[in-house]
Amino acid sequence: MSVSDPPEFTVEQKSKRRATRAPLIVEKLPVEDGQKTFFGYAKNLSRGGLFIATVKPRDPGDVFTIEFSLPVKPKKAIRCRCEVVWKYHFQRKISREPGMGLRFLDLSAADGDVIETWVEDQAEKRAE
Repeated sequence: MSVSDPPEFTVEQKSKRRATRAPLIVEKLPVEDGQKTFFGYAKNLSRGGLFIATVKPRDPGDVFTIEFSLPVKPKKAIRCRCEVVWKYHFQRKISREPGMGLRFLDLSAADGDVIETWVEDQAEKRAE
């Protein structure tokens, strides 16, 4: 397995996940010019990181700032540095979504708690 290949998730590995996950739209806040630009769709958001579905994934090891808002009242903006840990490239005959797995590097404990609570609420809504 090369550095850019994602881990293979088996049933056993899925059960070892530390946090519940939920989908969310995410924006990137480039540090260079400060203008928000659409980045991709976040999937599997958790306290530790997220998967972003995008046709232009960055390379493993890239570190950048990401900003996204959770749809809670009042709206909660989360901003932190993250690192690309793996990526999928678009492949015509493969059904998996292209994108990248990100690990949060400096997420505050308070923001982590907000993410965890929101994700758990989403899981409960899906279960109803």
